[in-house]
Amino acid sequence: MSRSAAYTHGHDESVLRSHRWRTAENSCGYLLPHLRPGLDLLDIGSGPATITADLARLVAPGRVHAVEMNDVAASITRTELERQGIDATVHVSDAHRLDLRDGLADVTHAHQVLQHVGDPVQVLREMARVTKPGGLVAARDSDYAAFTWWPLVPALDEWLMLYRAAARTNGGEPDAGRRLLSWAHAAGLNDVEVTSSTWCFSTPEDRAWWGGMWADRILTSDLAGQVVRDGLGDRALLQRISDGWREWAAHPDGWFSILHGELLARV
Repeated sequence: MSRSAAYTHGHDESVLRSHRWRTAENSCGYLLPHLRPGLDLLDIGSGPATITADLARLVAPGRVHAVEMNDVAASITRTELERQGIDATVHVSDAHRLDLRDGLADVTHAHQVLQHVGDPVQVLREMARVTKPGGLVAARDSDYAAFTWWPLVPALDEWLMLYRAAARTNGGEPDAGRRLLSWAHAAGLNDVEVTSSTWCFSTPEDRAWWGGMWADRILTSDLAGQVVRDGLGDRALLQRISDGWREWAAHPDGWFSILHGELLARV
């Protein structure tokens, strides 16, 4: 996906467990009012394609394209789209230099992508290039520094510091949400609307899912391997963070809020 940034999460089961939870409803509310049947859609960084499939149904019979950074990720996208009976073309391409024609789509969408690329301004330029005149570029990204939770479990502070350090070591920007407007302006996009929204995990079921997912992810995903390999921490630190996630998830007062920045740009 990037010429200078490595994808921090990887494709471990614990990561896909998180990404498959995402839907158009819980991740694209800012975009949904602008969709209608017959629009052509491009989804960049489609991952396990649960969002892609939802968006495809909303724009049907419009044509749908998806882009992933390598064959492994593209195969994950294709498998889910085929499972859901979605007719879409899946491409392997670098988001900085999309191997796609100008004006391909009415809507070009990227969810949690700009935080992982080496040059988000260039990616936005490419998204605008492959969008038809009058069409929309849509992006939504987390802002890790704005994550907040209760109760205050010290291991989660360690997790946040570690994740932000790892993401930046990889060439990405984990606090992307607050930067979307500035990146859009730098890309020459001026007809823009920026908003924010949150995911919130507070029920026992939500805490068990979110906390359990991260308790596994910090031990088994590419992030875990990178932490040890790059000397950012050791296995004892990762285990302490994993235990902290389970402590948080079990707490009856547990609450976790995740802020996202959102961008709509008219081309």
